[in-house]
Amino acid sequence: MKKLKIFVLFLFLVTGVQKMNSQVYKYVATGFSVLEKDEKDNWGKWSDYQTTNIMISLDLDKRRIVVYSKEIQYYNIDTFEKQIENDDDLIFPFSCKDIDGEPFTISFITRKKQDYRKQLYINQKDVILVYNIVNFKN
Repeated sequence: MKKLKIFVLFLFLVTGVQKMNSQVYKYVATGFSVLEKDEKDNWGKWSDYQTTNIMISLDLDKRRIVVYSKEIQYYNIDTFEKQIENDDDLIFPFSCKDIDGEPFTISFITRKKQDYRKQLYINQKDVILVYNIVNFKN
């Protein structure tokens, strides 16, 4: 009986610690590409893939996403949108607003049929950034 109490206490402590840390997710971007609209408001072509090694943080408690690139990209989350899942993808979208108050979407996407590759899409009015990401290992 004593071993059972110790086990239950240990299990409670472990799950409690995980819940305290589970609200901040950290990733490393291994590469990125950019898609921009031209002067006629048409989407151009994706830029060449650029390798990188930058940190990305998703903090659900503070409702923000930070991309620690050369110029730090700081995004406040307005709304946690409903998760979307289909045969190909698992998508976690977030509604945000830019500095001018324009709405846009940021999505964390897991590509099921591509070895569960993870990507971050920042879909703004005139530009889309895509980052290939992996979980950050402490």
